[in-house]
Amino acid sequence: MKITELDIRSALNALNCRTNFTIANVTEYMLPETKEAIYLHIDNKTPLLIIRPAFEVFSGELATLEGVHAQYDYHHNSQMTRFPTRQFKSLKEIHYGLGFKFDNVQAVELFIKRLIEIVKG
Repeated sequence: MKITELDIRSALNALNCRTNFTIANVTEYMLPETKEAIYLHIDNKTPLLIIRPAFEVFSGELATLEGVHAQYDYHHNSQMTRFPTRQFKSLKEIHYGLGFKFDNVQAVELFIKRLIEIVKG
């Protein structure tokens, strides 16, 4: 069974990630006890979690977690305001990050727990 947006939202809430805002198909979450933002983006009914591009050095490790799949290229969206910008397909710069898909709720939990460990050092 395919993981849904509601599955990911429930997992993030259970892990004490707090919601800041939802605009269209993007929701900003903050990792618990940190000031690190992540974004839940719904892309053609497929939920993606987007993290800052600064974590690219860890993307290989995160993608080896069971049920976690890294996206090949950067994910761009103007609503991801806490992320850096770059030029992409237009004259105006746009916010970008690293996207990940998940097979199940357990994969989301593993991913968030490892990300928290990385952020806290």
